[in-house]
Amino acid sequence: MLNEEGALGRCADLINRAKELGADAADAVYVGNHSESVEVRLGELEAVDRSETEHFGLRVFVGKRSATIGSSALDAASLDELASRAIAMARAAPQDEFSGLAPEDMLMAGPIPDLDLVSPNPDADILRECAREAEECARQVQGVTNSEGASAGSGGNTIAIATSHGFAGSYCQSRHSISAAVVAGQGSGMERGSEWRVARHRGELPDAAEIGRKAATRAVARLGPETMRSGAMPVVFDPMVGRSLVGHLVGAIAGPSIARGASFLMEHEGKQVFDSAVTIVDDPLRPRGLSSHPFDGEGLPARPSTIIADGVLSGWLLDTASANKLGRRPTGHAVRHGGGSPSASCSNVVLSPGEQSVEELIADIEEGVLVTELIGQGVNGVTGDYSRGASGFRIRGGEIMGPVSGITIAGNLLEMFRSLRAANDLETFYAVNVPTLRIDGMTVAGA
Repeated sequence: MLNEEGALGRCADLINRAKELGADAADAVYVGNHSESVEVRLGELEAVDRSETEHFGLRVFVGKRSATIGSSALDAASLDELASRAIAMARAAPQDEFSGLAPEDMLMAGPIPDLDLVSPNPDADILRECAREAEECARQVQGVTNSEGASAGSGGNTIAIATSHGFAGSYCQSRHSISAAVVAGQGSGMERGSEWRVARHRGELPDAAEIGRKAATRAVARLGPETMRSGAMPVVFDPMVGRSLVGHLVGAIAGPSIARGASFLMEHEGKQVFDSAVTIVDDPLRPRGLSSHPFDGEGLPARPSTIIADGVLSGWLLDTASANKLGRRPTGHAVRHGGGSPSASCSNVVLSPGEQSVEELIADIEEGVLVTELIGQGVNGVTGDYSRGASGFRIRGGEIMGPVSGITIAGNLLEMFRSLRAANDLETFYAVNVPTLRIDGMTVAGA
């Protein structure tokens, strides 16, 4: 796999070749990935996987025509062919007055900040022991009857981006993970529980035993689920599923959605979308963050931003193309995936915690549901209509009761956002982090 210097050199060569063939402008991205994982099931070694992948993406501009192409072949002849094909594709493409590289005056300049994203990878024996411990501790929990296995992994990425108008930058990331999944109960009454964690530094992972116990506890707690009555009631989202609500927000304010007129938040820039107690921040420069990066997918410097300030929607997440369509400047939120064109998204996102504990947040709920798992993709990003299958636990008289499953929760995201309240149990383990969330007035459909 190429190191940072080698990756930048290849990107520069690819751009130069494209320009020799007739490109007016170009940019190139390299993504190299290496990983190793060990899986254990029922105490026995199940699999050891090692992989390395490398990919180049090239985007070329011929006048106002452009094309983007990718390849995993890295030899000189293949890269020459990549550049030739990209030019041919661009010349055959329709004109796009909004296409182009990021504004030159906005490109990142100066040293690239060290975000502490790299740590050593352990050897396979350590990974195997970690996976074994996670599964063993899970299987010791009373009620667990089978295992889907536990795994531990490590690896990393090298990312390099270069443009024909002056930007060249690269960085590396590490990735360490532990996961476990087990089954509780028998026959048609079986329930599954899982837990996983990922970190840039292995020392920030919880003990493997804790991962296993959490997976087992979840499986056992789900045994004997019932359904519940249909009606309008409060729905409480566990942090693990509540994070998806922020994902719907991010998708709705991404520049491409706004430029297409395909977002339920089109008319809400600068307006109150959440309660004034809600603030949502995006910080791509968080040290050791799972989505941290020093620059975006077009070479603009990454900067923290407040997406929701005291409940008010601050603005859109813009890559260059969507910014041009909207008559604005890009915001440094461009993301690039291999051979694809840039789009727009967030990095490390945090929804601010409230002042109430979870117990206080649900204390006045006479009947409701705590959702711990969501099923299906029933979300319309244009209208905001929301309907998903769910399971979790009944709330009655302010107390969390027995498990429920086979229910559907429904509403409209704009109305859901306005009534959202947060507990004070925020933990920042993931790329998107939220506390327990309560939304009143949702429709719950039982059996």
